[in-house]
Amino acid sequence: MWSWKLVGALALLWTIGIGNAVALEFTADQVTKINGRTQKANIYYRDNMWRIEHHTMGPVNVSIVRKDKQVVWLLLSRMKHFKTVPYKAEQDLKVTEHLEGEVSREEIGTETREGHPTTLYEVTVKEGERTEVYYQWLATDIHFPMKLAKKDGSWIVEYQHVKFRPLIDYLFQLPLNFEPLEEFDHQPAAAEPNHQPM
Repeated sequence: MWSWKLVGALALLWTIGIGNAVALEFTADQVTKINGRTQKANIYYRDNMWRIEHHTMGPVNVSIVRKDKQVVWLLLSRMKHFKTVPYKAEQDLKVTEHLEGEVSREEIGTETREGHPTTLYEVTVKEGERTEVYYQWLATDIHFPMKLAKKDGSWIVEYQHVKFRPLIDYLFQLPLNFEPLEEFDHQPAAAEPNHQPM
């Protein structure tokens, strides 16, 4: 009898452990508007790491954020180089039901976005000494924020074509044939322009 209780308890603990271990993994199209400028990207997300494939023209066309390693790799694909920069907390994607530092939440209404029923909330967040107010459109069927906007409209992020699925590891790893760009930051002193008076 005792052994069956032990087995039952262990099975319950194992089930709870599995439930907590399930990572949030998804792909989506991301549309960000900052002060009227729109940027589009493809997102590949797995809890403490994510890949952003930028649609905008520029040298960096992929960013890989590795929160677990506290670094961000900026890939310059045309040059086959990468730049390593430190991870910062403000780079986190706000893709959970509750926002970091949330102090209050008020339901405003409902709306359908991308075929998902959503509840619109006004959410107040404490960010250090500052208080920010956001509107959040939370999909009730998939428990995912389809859209988040600062109340003043200066910053809006929207997710489209959200698909929950396992992602392959290589999406979050450096390509093997890429060289670190840091080597070009350490040119010999002789290469520096001479600013001494003639």
